[in-house]
Amino acid sequence: MDEKRCDVIIVGAGAAGLMTAIIAARGGLKVLLLEGQKKVGAKILMSGGTRCNVTNKKVSEKDYSSEHLIDVRNILRSFDNQKTIHFFKELGVELVLEPTGKYFPTTNSGKTVLDALLREVNRVGVELLTERKVVALRKIDQGFVVQGEGFQLETSTVVLTTGGLSYPGTGSDGTGYRLAQTFGHGMIETIPALTPLTTKNADFKSLSGITLDVTLNLISEGQKIFSTRESFLFTHLGFSGPAALDISRHYLRAKEPRGIIINFMGDQNPEVFQQHLLTLQQNNSRKALKNILLEHMPQRLADVLLKKSGIDALTMMNQLNRESRQRIINNCFRCPLPITGVVGYTKAEVTAGGISFAEINSKNLESQLQPGLFFAGEILDVDGRIGGFNFQWAWASGYTVAQALINERK
Repeated sequence: MDEKRCDVIIVGAGAAGLMTAIIAARGGLKVLLLEGQKKVGAKILMSGGTRCNVTNKKVSEKDYSSEHLIDVRNILRSFDNQKTIHFFKELGVELVLEPTGKYFPTTNSGKTVLDALLREVNRVGVELLTERKVVALRKIDQGFVVQGEGFQLETSTVVLTTGGLSYPGTGSDGTGYRLAQTFGHGMIETIPALTPLTTKNADFKSLSGITLDVTLNLISEGQKIFSTRESFLFTHLGFSGPAALDISRHYLRAKEPRGIIINFMGDQNPEVFQQHLLTLQQNNSRKALKNILLEHMPQRLADVLLKKSGIDALTMMNQLNRESRQRIINNCFRCPLPITGVVGYTKAEVTAGGISFAEINSKNLESQLQPGLFFAGEILDVDGRIGGFNFQWAWASGYTVAQALINERK
């Protein structure tokens, strides 16, 4: 039986856990960081196509979903994107701003970010133990007992940074939720977020590999409730890319009947485009409709939209009747996506929902039900859109908790 006593035990060595541990140890606290997996930081290594999108040029609560966005705003302001950039620069990680507003390490490798964090963990004296999966947490007079297979640890303070349910292969299996619920904490229903959309439509599946900028509109009960303009990717399963990923959590939360409408034409105005087609018809043009579409989209997509509109690929403008013209305009600008669902947690970059802020001190993220128990990162009811926002939440919430622990000891 392994027994230790320390100031704080942090459960989960992901982004939020590593940040909490580093800042708390810099403040003089004796920190023990437990990780259930053999290796730490799996999501840091795999995020952003293994490049690790550390933060974004502009970050506000508007980039997140939560039932308590004012609380999210206050936490983000305590450790903003500029502080994140400075923090990593101190660790020897230079970040570069891309035109999309995303910050990546200049090495384009998440390993650079993780290695720097682990070096700092070692430098400031954090004790990091891997393959220590916590299965129980109970209160004692002096603090808490943290238990797992083959170990029992005592501490005055516990921070749960166990993540959610996304990418379960990395160890995100909902353990933190269960530990929090033993102290009476309520949950906002969890769903996968930033996850690809699925379809059974063979025509759209045949477009696998095509990427283009689109506008997606989510319609629920006849009303537009969410819109995004981003890059969109056709896959062999359905639809991915930032646009599809960002809309996925809103799709799952939306009330039935629901659906997603896609505009393939970018900044083109539908009225202007319609007038262009009408003018060509009136001038008896022998220009092929397909060639006009190819000015705005890849050939395979043009072929699918023509097929969907019931128009032969060789149709000339002087052969196009009004009904056919209206069908192709609708499919270019207001095409319903035949969605069957989402891929789910196995490919979700983050979990929506989680531990409710209603029972947490919004200033320091301490439990209002059990003093000495804190939360940071994805375990909370906060999820950001794609673009480094979820990492920024991890850094900011971890920093907030660590500062609160330091201040308690002063």
